[in-house]
Amino acid sequence: MYGTRRAVNEVEANLPGANQERVFATPPPEPVAAAMATTGFHATRMQRFALIIGLLVVTGLALELFASILAPFVAAAVIAYGLNPPATRLTRMGLPRSAAALLMILAVIAGVLLFALLLYPLVIVQVGLLVNRIPQYAILMQGWAREVLTHLQESFGPDVVNDKLRDLVSGQAASMLSILLSTVTGVIGSSFAIFNVLSLAVVTPVVGFYLLRDWPSVVRMVDSWLPYRYRDIIRAQAREVDRILSAWVHGQALCCLLLALYYAAGLTVAGLDLGLIVGLMAGLLSFIPYVGSIVGGVTALGLALAQFPHWLGVAVIGGVLVTGQILEGYVIYPRFLGDRVELPAVWVIFALFAGGAAFGFLGVMLAVPVAATIGVLARFWLRRYLVSPLYLDPPSA
Repeated sequence: MYGTRRAVNEVEANLPGANQERVFATPPPEPVAAAMATTGFHATRMQRFALIIGLLVVTGLALELFASILAPFVAAAVIAYGLNPPATRLTRMGLPRSAAALLMILAVIAGVLLFALLLYPLVIVQVGLLVNRIPQYAILMQGWAREVLTHLQESFGPDVVNDKLRDLVSGQAASMLSILLSTVTGVIGSSFAIFNVLSLAVVTPVVGFYLLRDWPSVVRMVDSWLPYRYRDIIRAQAREVDRILSAWVHGQALCCLLLALYYAAGLTVAGLDLGLIVGLMAGLLSFIPYVGSIVGGVTALGLALAQFPHWLGVAVIGGVLVTGQILEGYVIYPRFLGDRVELPAVWVIFALFAGGAAFGFLGVMLAVPVAATIGVLARFWLRRYLVSPLYLDPPSA
């Protein structure tokens, strides 16, 4: 061990600038690594396990302690990751990296503001319409619940469904919408929600600009920290994660946008009073497999039953929803996602719900990157297992 350290010191002493002050975050130069490899300077298995466990513990503690303030920073990292390819193309065309990053961030802000300004009056009108319709929907729900319980009472007798139970359920059905409305209003109007919205709106673009500007430097710095022994393996798995994740992010964003535009326009043209809100909700929630379609379909059909006095209007709304499902399954998703994304729908749903349950909104944003990373690592270790003696060892005689 002392001979190894002595050889390393000799190599370091002969390097240019060896007498200058060392920066501990800088990895050792290639000659130092070569000297360590030739003189038998190797890490033990216990040290490797300790490093992995330490990184996992530090990451878990950081998420646990700072989960409430990490949302704008994670959102900024997602934006920088998505905008890095076009910013790199602008840089190759001769534009400085800072100017390219600033241009991309301003383009995103302008797009969001334009979208908000165009839709804000329509959304406000429909929200007001929804608030005014709450008593009407409550009365309809109360009547529907009374009719269902009356039918059950006639079918199973008064011993199973009595009058008190019928009055209780119908009365509670009438107050459910009011309770839901007050809950949503309280959540939206709380100071914590307002603080989160302001932090996302103000901090995210600033942090996103700096991350996008320094993205190549950050990638090179993290790459320089990789252990020499496993550097090629880690780089290969990182490229696979990047391929899957970039395909999912860009493809899913286009799919959500197209579906939101289709459902919002289709339901509005079909005559549904709240078609714009329901359509945007169904499209934007479609990044969760099946959830956007189910929530949007049930909401649209329920509002159509309450609004239209005949079945023709409900059938038209159902036709819009069925056409959207056909476009989603046979045109939009195969065109923009296809087989490039190796993320099963069940795995994505589980990851999103698990991340939301563990860390809230922050967990939802981190769910898909973590799921993609776990999927790549699981396939890597499965391939190694299938060629290992643990799998190929024949049974004993």
